Amino acid sequence: MALQETIEQTVTGLGYELVEIERTGGGLLRVTIDMPYVKGAEQFINAEDCEKVTRQLQFVLEVEGAEYARLEVSSPGIDRPLRNEKDFERFAGELIDITLKAPIGVAASAGSTVAASRKKFRGTLERAAAGTAGWQIVWSDEPAVKPGQKVSKKKVPAPLQALGFTLDEIQQARLAPVVDFKGRKPKIAPGAEPSTEN
Repeated sequence: MALQETIEQTVTGLGYELVEIERTGGGLLRVTIDMPYVKGAEQFINAEDCEKVTRQLQFVLEVEGAEYARLEVSSPGIDRPLRNEKDFERFAGELIDITLKAPIGVAASAGSTVAASRKKFRGTLERAAAGTAGWQIVWSDEPAVKPGQKVSKKKVPAPLQALGFTLDEIQQARLAPVVDFKGRKPKIAPGAEPSTEN
């Protein structure tokens, strides 16, 4: 049995979701796990979860004869990678970073301020408009307001921009690593504009 299948069966058998497997040159085998998605109940991986999976994987990998120098089991962290349709469904409404495989091109940038050579975007993940397949990322190029800075009520906000994409066009997608010491904010309802309050 292939190493990936062995690890995936072990992790899912313990009630977790396999996010990523990474092997490095020094013999490190890094396994990233997460809690399975349950709508409305956000759960997080803790040290006991990682320890439980580590113990089971050490046993299973020894039986399988897998070669590695060190095993590391961890949570996906605040910049969790998004790999498949299920991940995109789970994190719709969240702020993400995407890198496209190819620049958006002249046709896509026509009539907007987006450079044709741009490949990286940060914005809110949304399902594409009804009747079209795929996803879209929505953002504004307006600079963030600095703490203590006053903003005129007459100031017109920069327009929102959107870029549609399919999973095949993405080189990498991750949750944007935003730290908020006031706690997690609720997801934005589809079609609603994000709040600009801090």
